[in-house]
Amino acid sequence: MSADPNHSSNGYALGIDVGGTFTDVVLAGPTGQESVAKTLSTHGDPTEGIVRGVQAALATAGVAPAAVDRVVHATTLATNAILEQKGVRVAHIGTRGFRNLLPLGRYARVEEDRFDTFFDPPLSPIPASDCFDVLERLDSAGEAIIPLDESSVRAVAEEIRDRGIRSVSIALLHSYVNPAHELRTAEIVREYLPADATVVTSAEIWPELREYERTTTTLMSAYVGPVMVSYLRKLEQRLRDAGIEARVQVMESGGGVMSADLAGRRAVATIESGPAAGVLAARAAGLSAGHPDVISFDMGGTTAKASVVRNGAPAITTEFHVGGKGSFGGRRAGTGVPIKTPAIDLAEVGAGGGSIAWVDHGQALRVGPHSAGSEPGPACYGRGGQDPTVTDANLVLGYLDPIGFAGGTMGLEPENSANAIRERVAEPLGVGLEAAANAIHEIANATMAAAVRVVTVQRGLDPRNFAVVAFGGAGPMHAARVAEEFDISTVIIPPSCGVGSAVGLLGTDLSTDRVLTRLCHENDIDGGSVDETFAQLAEVAAGDLGVELAAPSTRVERSVDVRLAGQAHELTVRISDGGEGRHWDATSLPALRESFSEKYKEAYGIDGSGPIELVSYRVRVTHVVPKVPLGRRATSDARGQGPARKRRVWFREFGEYRETPVYEREGIVGADPVPGPLVIADGESTIVVPPAWNALVDGEFNVILSRASEEK
Repeated sequence: MSADPNHSSNGYALGIDVGGTFTDVVLAGPTGQESVAKTLSTHGDPTEGIVRGVQAALATAGVAPAAVDRVVHATTLATNAILEQKGVRVAHIGTRGFRNLLPLGRYARVEEDRFDTFFDPPLSPIPASDCFDVLERLDSAGEAIIPLDESSVRAVAEEIRDRGIRSVSIALLHSYVNPAHELRTAEIVREYLPADATVVTSAEIWPELREYERTTTTLMSAYVGPVMVSYLRKLEQRLRDAGIEARVQVMESGGGVMSADLAGRRAVATIESGPAAGVLAARAAGLSAGHPDVISFDMGGTTAKASVVRNGAPAITTEFHVGGKGSFGGRRAGTGVPIKTPAIDLAEVGAGGGSIAWVDHGQALRVGPHSAGSEPGPACYGRGGQDPTVTDANLVLGYLDPIGFAGGTMGLEPENSANAIRERVAEPLGVGLEAAANAIHEIANATMAAAVRVVTVQRGLDPRNFAVVAFGGAGPMHAARVAEEFDISTVIIPPSCGVGSAVGLLGTDLSTDRVLTRLCHENDIDGGSVDETFAQLAEVAAGDLGVELAAPSTRVERSVDVRLAGQAHELTVRISDGGEGRHWDATSLPALRESFSEKYKEAYGIDGSGPIELVSYRVRVTHVVPKVPLGRRATSDARGQGPARKRRVWFREFGEYRETPVYEREGIVGADPVPGPLVIADGESTIVVPPAWNALVDGEFNVILSRASEEK
């Protein structure tokens, strides 16, 4: 993966990805990747693990901290704050008569809840006592039915102040059409609260129709925003103390990055921060290997994520759920907290290297969703963990090198793994140690295959038409087996695969999204109004980034949500990125109808005919920033040197341990594929090549695994 030569940087850049188990740091400079550091995440204070990793990466490369001019960070902070209920106390203000919108909520009973006669509905995101309403009412056209009663606002503001609440969300009925009441309510509330208080409105955060989703999105921004601001200030100070003056940029859910200031104001846009970076890395790896259609497969220590890239573009959704329930990596609407903001479409399962294996009351072996994390970690870490995990199983099976784990920064203790699996799994099930370890490995594979199924088969896509791009600390160990589940014949493992998300961060540009709902039947479309709406959104988005729309480095993507007249749900149709088609003309509506029909058939499998409605306008503004070239190449003295050693490895095809060659990645560089079974050591990760698979390193230093011809 390389940067645009027209936008190259002469400085150094850091990519920092904080995961549930490891914190990954990648340092790249004018000539490409310089060094990598992998440290255990410090959940009490994530900045500790970050600074430790940054200092290690700089020291390894011999680079002075002052030479770093870009820091890009992916964080699970916003997600964890919601899931663990560690945000700040928030007061919510709605329209009179809608005070109980959040306490009533919306919940779909799925999976085991459907059969639970003692089912308890989930708690409200905030207590009912912290929900308030003010006297006002707009109709669906934005006209005032009841003018805003400012005395009711002042009464609410006084009560919020007296309760000591310092963060407020405001979402009034139909304010996406006319924000006047919301904006005035916010002005009054700010008069009563301290200057550093947080007051957010849905008109600022996400002015789109659907009351409940707009309200929860605004609420969550107020809930996690102050936490994000505090965290980023501390991180930037810690980096300054370490000699790095560059401002932190934060990965956002839709595939770009934003400044720390904007991330604090729009914290909900960072909820899928970490996984999004990995998909971008998978996209780049697929393109470098000549595969524009890939399945991104990211398996870390806590979870595994799958996503689809088609024609070089990640799949984007405009709504997702945090903490929702569902089946096999999918999240059901009506569960969790709905968030309305663009995000790369992902399926996630609780199957990572640290996922705990356990035997349930019915004597069935289960793996996950609980994880040993980094503290205490798997049993083999020797940090007090007693539960057997997927990592322990992989160590027992011989896939992992006990002295080369995490880039050689950690040693593993195989005896601990064997004892934990024997006592907690093998003996309760009455099977041997190797059979128990293989069962853990296979169940993890099946769980992760279910996530791939969500983003392919359940989306109407044939996975056999895709290649798998595998990364994350554990992904390359499992990727070939997951691919076998779908008869996929190609697996791509990019350089620095163990820190793939951190690498992906360095290939990003500054981006932000804006949306505005304006319902309009096709018979009533006014081209001038359409152009004006897009122009206004683009100006606001450019202001968020602090860039000029006319600048050569600024790109504008426009899209519109379209539905058949009379239907309730819409599809997002991309219109143009600039140049041709920038203005609405006589050809625009027919082209939009055609694009919508294609998407409708793709989504629902039937033709959608009839008049259409425009629902919401969307703009994504991107500021292309100078980048360092990325990637890693083989060292000239290590090319094609053959296996470095052998070790005993267990494969299901043999049902026993066999002496298996272990290569360094550079050792298989050459014109001819190397047949499996074999293991490839790769610094921060391990690649397992099962029997019936071949391995080859291409010109971009990707390891390409392919099924042997008789298996295709």
